[in-house]
Amino acid sequence: MPDALGKYLGDALWALMILTGLALIAPRANAVCLAVTAFSISCAVEATQLYQAPWINAIRHHPLGHLALGTTFSWMDIVAYGIGILVGVLIDGLARLIVKASHSFKADA
Repeated sequence: MPDALGKYLGDALWALMILTGLALIAPRANAVCLAVTAFSISCAVEATQLYQAPWINAIRHHPLGHLALGTTFSWMDIVAYGIGILVGVLIDGLARLIVKASHSFKADA
């Protein structure tokens, strides 16, 4: 896989992880509300990358800090976050349709 695609795929998966975490915390929440919250968190973390102080850069140099906070601001990362969250919302919607259809099928049988 090309490095650029791998980086953005990782960003999309990171945002999807945030969405999934929020859904686990609030399973009855509206999917749109969860998506907006996940996107807001992702953008806020990305915006913190504009702040370059020695103490936070030390955290970012640790592998876990790098995964959680990233290192360099990029508008393309924000696009990748949106795509990852959109994919998550679509998967959630499809899963809900399948469950609904399954319940409807069992009720008719």
